[in-house]
Amino acid sequence: MELTVFDTPIGPLGLGEEEGAIVRLYLPGRPLPRLMPHDTPLLAEGRRQLLEYFAGARRAFDLPLDPRGTPFQLRCWQALREIPYGTVSTYGRQALRVGCPRGFRAVGMANHSNPIPILIPCHRVVGADGRLTGFASGLAHKQALLELEGVEVRGGRVRV
Repeated sequence: MELTVFDTPIGPLGLGEEEGAIVRLYLPGRPLPRLMPHDTPLLAEGRRQLLEYFAGARRAFDLPLDPRGTPFQLRCWQALREIPYGTVSTYGRQALRVGCPRGFRAVGMANHSNPIPILIPCHRVVGADGRLTGFASGLAHKQALLELEGVEVRGGRVRV
């Protein structure tokens, strides 16, 4: 895997590439693999697009992604990619979208395993009551990402 590490408003991110596709995004506070950072054209483009996103100049990403997981996880991650910028969904709605109506906990676990957060926007999923729950690098980062996208967060909740 090729890896680049760069600073963002929420802290340093690590972006990983294999075989011409983005396969990992390491959030702040998460362990990075013991690899010597090495930029490639794809990683440079990924960094550029992420920095544009953090600057408020990008709402969608145009990068080849190759998340690796089970068929259920892949369905969940695809459903995440369908949540529009600046909106939120709930675990229950995502469970319906992937054909597992009572599987909101399984969806939550799949989202927790998302290897490419932000690019696959698991931060846009909240509890049924609008409460911010479960984000790999903490709820403060989840809130910051939602607020960057224009979602109003009050008292750790959003309107759903």
